[in-house]
Amino acid sequence: MGNIAAAVQAWRELLPPGAVNSEDAVLDRYARSTQDRGTRPCCILFPDNATEVQAIVRIAVAQGVTVYPISRGKNWGYGDACAPTEGASIMDLSRMNRILEVNTELAYAVIEPGVTQGQLYGYLEERNTGLMMDCTGAGLTASLVGNTLDRGFGHTRYDDHFLTTCGMEVVLADGRILNTGFGHYPDAKATWVYRYGVGPFLDGLFCQSNLGIVTRIGLWLMPKPETATFFYVTVDRDEELAPLVDRLRPLRINGTLQTAVHIGNDLRMLSSKGRYPWQLTSGKTPLPEDVRARLRHEGGLGAWNAGGALIGTDGQVRAGRKALKSALSGLGKLKFVSDNKLAWAERVAPMLRRMGLGARLEEQIKSLIPIYGLLKGVPTDEPLLGAQWRLRHPPEGPGDPLDSGCGLMWVSPVLPMTGRAATEVMRIAGPIFPRHGFEPLVTFTMINERAMIGILNVAFDKAESEETARAVQCYDALFDALMTAGYIPYRVGPRAMSKLTQGSKVFWDLARQIKQVLDPHNVIAPGRYISKDLA
Repeated sequence: MGNIAAAVQAWRELLPPGAVNSEDAVLDRYARSTQDRGTRPCCILFPDNATEVQAIVRIAVAQGVTVYPISRGKNWGYGDACAPTEGASIMDLSRMNRILEVNTELAYAVIEPGVTQGQLYGYLEERNTGLMMDCTGAGLTASLVGNTLDRGFGHTRYDDHFLTTCGMEVVLADGRILNTGFGHYPDAKATWVYRYGVGPFLDGLFCQSNLGIVTRIGLWLMPKPETATFFYVTVDRDEELAPLVDRLRPLRINGTLQTAVHIGNDLRMLSSKGRYPWQLTSGKTPLPEDVRARLRHEGGLGAWNAGGALIGTDGQVRAGRKALKSALSGLGKLKFVSDNKLAWAERVAPMLRRMGLGARLEEQIKSLIPIYGLLKGVPTDEPLLGAQWRLRHPPEGPGDPLDSGCGLMWVSPVLPMTGRAATEVMRIAGPIFPRHGFEPLVTFTMINERAMIGILNVAFDKAESEETARAVQCYDALFDALMTAGYIPYRVGPRAMSKLTQGSKVFWDLARQIKQVLDPHNVIAPGRYISKDLA
């Protein structure tokens, strides 16, 4: 583990007061995880700029100490702020939270890793830029850079975050700074508008890896559309999942549907409210079918529920509505919600409630507003309620999942955008959840024109040790079964990183060789996606 005491002393001498913290209470806080267990660090480092990051890694190499960089530590369900190994020094980049540039003419921003979703959204709105960003459901305080570097995705037409970044500043393990794309040329004019530069495209090396520490990225933004209309469609039977996917796919391929389209089952929609009905079930788990049917009916849900947005000019949105109606004719119930319709419903619902009517309408509006907002680039904490699904004593409203003891592990397979693939994933995964006492909380997201990402939630209460143990068994069974069937995850947490080499040798051998060259002392996040030992 190297000479931690010497490293900490050197860091204290180098960094400003308060930038190195090894208090037990602080270390305990960073050791928390939504997974079954976390890892405890030796200290927390708070650099303020890339120069301090350079100095930190040079000391780490000299003393043989592990450094694990995080943007803000909001990696819910995939490890949070925890390093894969015990005793790491956590480099928390949250103080590097500067928005360095917003170019309204070319619609891009240049930001540091500590910039939050809420911060960039507020910046764009307060300055009336006319621009919008893509965001995730990870909450207002989640980092944009952190999500990008794990290849996370959001909700708008820029939902693939890595695909819509351009240019990186990276601190390497030897302390050098690498600028990717055209950024390494002093007077390059297209650094933030042309991703590839000239020569090898190196940006991908620093996503889902431990090869360097990203301290700045360019992020593409979008002009706000003239018109945006939210649509959602519900189907009543599980057998209708396949035709739903197959009818939506041509509209995704031909560009009618430009945003991500999320297809969630009834259980996933119910869990988004964050409350398991403990009283209705008398404490029984998993959710009994009769209670599930009752809650589905009360919530106006289908067996599967798809939602997305039509964006563009008035004419484009009208044409999109027509195409959707035609494609889904005879399948489920299709509804459209515009800004005007939502505003009208918000005005009417309280009046109806006072007359003893409209309670269901009001609930639907409460559910729709944050979802619709995400499709327009408006971040919110509301989706964090889903992490509370199994809590026996949930807090009031959404909040940091770690503060309320939420257990959450995600299995996230990528599958071709076909109904038969979605059906096969459900055939494999569906029985595994109840076998371990959990509900199959499932969403399929049409992430591009040809692929979907499945998000299978194992939600549990960390205060319940027996339930936590079953959650681990459920997660491992799901992961192994889907990997064996060829449905490989797009992203994993520490628990599954060692499983990624199954059936793959040359790829991971090459990744390890690159690691040996760029970080021969293995100080940056050992075990994060790339292990140190050559096979």
